[in-house]
Amino acid sequence: MLPIISVVGKSKTGKTTLIEKLIPELKKRGYRIGTVKHTAHDFDLDKKGKDSWRHKAAGADTVVIASREKIVMVKDENMAGLERIGKYFDDVDLVITEGFKKENRPKIEIYRSHKNKPPICQNDKTVIALVTDTDIRVDVPVFGLEEIKSLADLIEKKYL
Repeated sequence: MLPIISVVGKSKTGKTTLIEKLIPELKKRGYRIGTVKHTAHDFDLDKKGKDSWRHKAAGADTVVIASREKIVMVKDENMAGLERIGKYFDDVDLVITEGFKKENRPKIEIYRSHKNKPPICQNDKTVIALVTDTDIRVDVPVFGLEEIKSLADLIEKKYL
């Protein structure tokens, strides 16, 4: 089964930055990585009036935009959870998501001192690690913001 790990935390804590640092470290080790960014808002990648937008507006359930270097898919799908997304990642070793904190999957929480709320890992048994700028003590491995190699070691050992 494809391992999916979610990076979770409050807004503006550095989730995207952590993922940006983790991907090259795992790629350097020979792994193929996919990512999913969760958003609570509707979005549209296609520009109004473009041919692919017109296909979707006409009622197509799935539209693929393809070039030599990229494939983009716009698909109507009720995304009840990450298990529905996994089928699109048959060519990777690991999927890292940003968000999906309510999913029952392994999570890496990023916790920053300026957010003043307790980390979720104190009440969530799916959190496997905490990345922080504090010296907080919790029941999961704790990593500093720049300890990317050590965090990658944990991921590699447990999931790859």
